[in-house]
Amino acid sequence: MGILIVDDSPDQQVLLRAFLEKSGHTDLLSADSAKAAFPMLDMDGLEPPTRIDLILMDVLMPEMDGVEACRQIKGRPHLSDIPIIMVTAKNDHSNLQAAFAAGAIDYITKPVNSVELLARVASALALKKEMDCRKAREGELRRSNDELQKALRDVKVLRGLIPICASCKKIRNDGGFWQQLEEYIGEHSEAEFSHGICQHCVKKLYPGVYPD
Repeated sequence: MGILIVDDSPDQQVLLRAFLEKSGHTDLLSADSAKAAFPMLDMDGLEPPTRIDLILMDVLMPEMDGVEACRQIKGRPHLSDIPIIMVTAKNDHSNLQAAFAAGAIDYITKPVNSVELLARVASALALKKEMDCRKAREGELRRSNDELQKALRDVKVLRGLIPICASCKKIRNDGGFWQQLEEYIGEHSEAEFSHGICQHCVKKLYPGVYPD
């Protein structure tokens, strides 16, 4: 699973990479600012990036700080499920409330402890994996439901050769019995009937109503 490190300090990037690589995380990306990270995330896209499952975001960065970057990332629907862990100096605790309000799920204090880092990363990646599985299940359920609804609609569509009496217009059903046209259609479709009498039949049945 991929991890994006966003930090303006090259030394901090090297340190985080060393800890993560030593633990077996090899799919790592780095950016020295939020501006550099946004293209990697495809902020204006529709699908989440395939290589990024977690973001380690420094709080104090020039131009745009990590809290605002977190808020903008979480504001994109296709990126909202990517967990963000804030990396903060010990005296930056005042920013943590704003970071959590912006959508961050956890934080790590500087100087970074490798045990703490790896534990929090493992927890965040497990959460992301579970969220991905849940979304996949939901998608499969939606597809199954769509297929079921289509099948039900198809069942109600009249198709094929329908035996109909040339005289009384009754239809022979699958059991060999003759049914009224409206009864047969009602059983094999979603149609409902509202009975009336057309003008031609009114003239035939009640010749005095409409003069020729």
